[in-house]
Amino acid sequence: MRDVQTLKEAFVRHIQYSLGRDEFSATRRDRFHALCLAVRDSLIERWINTQQTYYQRDARRVYYLSLEFLMGRALRNSLINLGLLETAEQAIKEIGYDLSVLEQQEVDAGLGNGGLGRLAACFLDSMATMQLPAYGYGLRYDYGIFRQEIRNGRQVEEPDDWLRLPNPWEIPRPDYEVRVQFGGRIKVYADEAGRLRHRWVDSYDVLATPYDTPIPGYRCNTVNTLRLWSAQGTAEFDLDDFNVGDYVGAVEHKVLAENITKVLYPADNLYAGKELRLRQQYLLVSATLQDVLRRHLVNHQDLDNLHTKVVFQLNDTHPALSVAEMMRLLVDVYGYEWEQAWQITSSCMAYTNHTLLPEALETWSVEMLGRLLPRHVDIINEINARFLGEVSRRFPDDREIVGRVSVYQEGEPKRVRMAHLAVIGSFSVNGVAQLHTDLLKTRVLPDFYRLWPDKFNNKTNGVTQRRWLLSCNAPLARLICDRIGDDWTTDLEQLRRLDQMLDDQQLVEQFGAVKLQAKQRLAEHTAKVHGFHFDPQSIVDIQIKRIHEYKRQLLNILHVVHLYLQLKRDPNYLQNPRTFIFGGKGAPGYAMAKLVIKLINDVAVGVNFDPQVSQRLKVFFYPNYGVSAGELLFPAADVSEQISTAGFEASGTGNMKFALNGAATLGTLDGANIEIAQAVGDENIFIFGLNVDQIQELRSKGYDPRKTYFADQNVRDVIDLIAGDFFNPEEPGIYQPIIDHLLDSDYYLVLADFESYRRTQLEIDRAYSDQRAFRRLGLANIARVGQFSSDRTIGEYAEQIWKVTACPVELK
Repeated sequence: MRDVQTLKEAFVRHIQYSLGRDEFSATRRDRFHALCLAVRDSLIERWINTQQTYYQRDARRVYYLSLEFLMGRALRNSLINLGLLETAEQAIKEIGYDLSVLEQQEVDAGLGNGGLGRLAACFLDSMATMQLPAYGYGLRYDYGIFRQEIRNGRQVEEPDDWLRLPNPWEIPRPDYEVRVQFGGRIKVYADEAGRLRHRWVDSYDVLATPYDTPIPGYRCNTVNTLRLWSAQGTAEFDLDDFNVGDYVGAVEHKVLAENITKVLYPADNLYAGKELRLRQQYLLVSATLQDVLRRHLVNHQDLDNLHTKVVFQLNDTHPALSVAEMMRLLVDVYGYEWEQAWQITSSCMAYTNHTLLPEALETWSVEMLGRLLPRHVDIINEINARFLGEVSRRFPDDREIVGRVSVYQEGEPKRVRMAHLAVIGSFSVNGVAQLHTDLLKTRVLPDFYRLWPDKFNNKTNGVTQRRWLLSCNAPLARLICDRIGDDWTTDLEQLRRLDQMLDDQQLVEQFGAVKLQAKQRLAEHTAKVHGFHFDPQSIVDIQIKRIHEYKRQLLNILHVVHLYLQLKRDPNYLQNPRTFIFGGKGAPGYAMAKLVIKLINDVAVGVNFDPQVSQRLKVFFYPNYGVSAGELLFPAADVSEQISTAGFEASGTGNMKFALNGAATLGTLDGANIEIAQAVGDENIFIFGLNVDQIQELRSKGYDPRKTYFADQNVRDVIDLIAGDFFNPEEPGIYQPIIDHLLDSDYYLVLADFESYRRTQLEIDRAYSDQRAFRRLGLANIARVGQFSSDRTIGEYAEQIWKVTACPVELK
């Protein structure tokens, strides 16, 4: 489907025959849906040929398991990757509609929350573009994390009912549904050879039904698959219960089963929420592994060579039960002896760690695990016993190491450490930025590094330039293409050719015009949709990420309060007007994060409605931040806030998206900021704050934030203004928890880094005054961040971990 007429005919056909509408009755949503189906038609042939090619060549395949896939809108991405964007624009225009208007009908798929899910989506795009035999596996949540609304400055969580209207991209595959067991008991018996075997009986079963979404590669015929599992009851309802009037009981099993994939990340502050999350993780793991083994046996008589044809990449600890489940399937279902089963399992699992936070290294109580997955506790016991035996033999003089590396965390209740299980059962363990990987080796998993140094490796994260530049910032993409061609769309290192043009004043001015255009586009959107007006000529300073104390949105807003005070005293304190934009969601049970959101919004009201400062300073909290919002915000930023406490951010990818769109990074030496600084040069980035070693030294000496409070007048003025209820006189004392935290512990060193942050912000203000130099700095960032493409990351995974090669697809 390469011509306008064919696309028009497909569009009209789907309006009539797929949706049962005509030109008079079709709604805007119908027109959007019909266009998606027409585009999907172009994918289907490639999709089928892709799967046939993998089977015919018996390709080694990658299975990427993730509880999150933050995909964003699919229509424009598919059109770009198929090379049909201009064709679609013209076809829809000739029919009498506007493609940009129809695009707005698509909702972001509610399959993820933050960086973890967006990284997985970038990886899928890169794997398809690089023609790798790969599949994504996740869960098809009925509701996303939540839809964030701001009422009276507070975050209010509303259901994210993203599947309320049909999803035109997915295809259900009920023929491939699999049965997943929970509960029950284990029956031990002797087989015909007299060997002890285990059978899982009296279980509570759920059906996992797959829904497939095509993932098209860019400028190639490869269309890979994202398979999402939806939980269903084994029966719609119990007719006996129904007939005796127990109408609730008749559908109880169906409702309980479907609850498993009802919502992304149920609140886990209650036991029932924890149990539901464990059920989600096991459903993903069991359904996926059963599906993969079925697929392998299409081409092979047994599973002896599974590890030579299959590799599983575990995206964080959520799918770590894959280790125990693979052993269960191999030993209990397929009859393998333990030793061979372990050799297969530990040769096909690879684990990516994404966090340095202790609370994010998942643990499950043995009691809960044993009740829901009784056989898996037995298997984990055996894995741990054999592993600890090896540890004791290797380190006979270190009596403490056994407790440190055990899968079990002793205490009340006794818990299973999922990161330990993942490391023990995987042949590769990788971090996602060099600093993160170094800290894994030295602080988080040092004993495992002593045991298996060759297992550990670094794979710095990346982002797909197709979505985060070519699609979301078309004016900048056209400018780059005009200068160096379009090879950068599949080889981002080509941007380095711009490095020779940094002193080309025409290019610098053109880039400045493109940046202003993006800021104007954002200003028009926020004015129209949110009623927030700002000057596009101002410095647009953006921090968009999950709200968490270590990400230090609090440091940012404290500095805004400082600027407010300075401008009240001296209206000329800043050389340039500033617009600060925040965005991100706080977990529903995370009180401090939600209080910071409230503070940001209260400060915004105080600043924006003060006529003395509002022409020089503006603040806005962008509600319900997600992928589509990011596509507006990343191109518009002058300053990218990457200000986490050093040693807490694993990598970050927002920093890469901002730099790729020509924003200046204001950041600490944390995560991938370090590698970005090395790539773009110290003169093209604004670094502040304590580094990891300095933080460790400060803590060892005994950090007292009250000393900073009394010694620094700027800090004291800001704290006192907030504590004095200036920004919320109607709710006296509302911010006392923030004040107490800052003065009593300040664990994330907000006050310790405040002065360095304040001085660096003034440096940015001065730098922005020389527009030509500042835009040159932005161009230097674009030219030098080619290494942060997810194509590079996936290339390293493929070569160094997965051992897979491209499998090009020919259309038949």
